[in-house]
Amino acid sequence: MELKLTRPICFFDLETTGIDVAKDRIVEISILKIYPNGNKESKTWLVNPEMPIPPQSSAIHGITDEKVASEPTFKQLAKEIYTMIKDSDLAGYNSDRFDIPLLAEEMLRADVDFDMKNRVSIDVQTIFHKMEQRTLTAAYKFYCGKDLEGAHGAAADTNATYEVLKAQLDKYEDLENDMKALSVFTTRKKAADFAGFIAFNKEGVECFSFGKHKGKPVEEVLQEEPGYFGWILNSDFPLYTKKVLTAIKLRNFNNKLS
Repeated sequence: MELKLTRPICFFDLETTGIDVAKDRIVEISILKIYPNGNKESKTWLVNPEMPIPPQSSAIHGITDEKVASEPTFKQLAKEIYTMIKDSDLAGYNSDRFDIPLLAEEMLRADVDFDMKNRVSIDVQTIFHKMEQRTLTAAYKFYCGKDLEGAHGAAADTNATYEVLKAQLDKYEDLENDMKALSVFTTRKKAADFAGFIAFNKEGVECFSFGKHKGKPVEEVLQEEPGYFGWILNSDFPLYTKKVLTAIKLRNFNNKLS
């Protein structure tokens, strides 16, 4: 089943130096852009992460320091990558919890003001886990009946994710072929930031989801303990989390002035 699109959607996958969203870096990114008319555009970049790639990471994706030594940095590629995705919804495998948050960090470090305000995201892994509970390789075998050759290569994983989503739509009649509906279905928890440190409660109020202020409204905490804002900004939290927190603080300040 082909996707019913009202705007382009970009399937993408990252290979990285590790799994820490705030500290690790991209070493490869692959994007498959699908247009509403069915046209496709794909691009893969190797990226110099400007830090050593741990041997345990290289063992998974096969990308070593030597392989990316002469490749451009993400900052050099950021505008080209952003141009490809800026008009599109995003989709990936475990993308809501990892790929999108890490991509946002890299964009912000490169001075590209990336956010998800005018787009939706679809996490194919969530559909799979809700329906079958498997890995991407098993998902590809289960839904597409094929072995995933080149697993843990960004291009192979990106194309496999696209094929799996189409097969999922064929298999599950109650799964709506609509990007907004799929985004809602694949959203585990509504968060204000990508990493989930600030989440919306049932009333739609931003609350901290960690630490001593877990469950408390952000505005309330910042008012009662102003130093908490500075502590977060000076700690190893993701840049996007700091951006969201700053926006809440400024909104609260402006509300007091009005």
